[in-house]
Amino acid sequence: MFWTLELASHLEEAPWPATKDELIDYAIRSGAPLEVVENLQELEDEGGDIYESLEDIWPDYPSQEDFFFNEDEY
Repeated sequence: MFWTLELASHLEEAPWPATKDELIDYAIRSGAPLEVVENLQELEDEGGDIYESLEDIWPDYPSQEDFFFNEDEY
């Protein structure tokens, strides 16, 4: 399983919280690249685990705080 910011961005608007099957269904319906679907299929799912956010799938997913951006300047 290999995530990039571009691939992960296809799941930002997913209906969180969601199960693995719901995320796969969302990725297919939203037209996400095949790599996104394959990555989701590789998740270890123990009987309907619920994922609360993208960070549950990719713990290293950068959050807003990871970017040095001062919104007050713009």
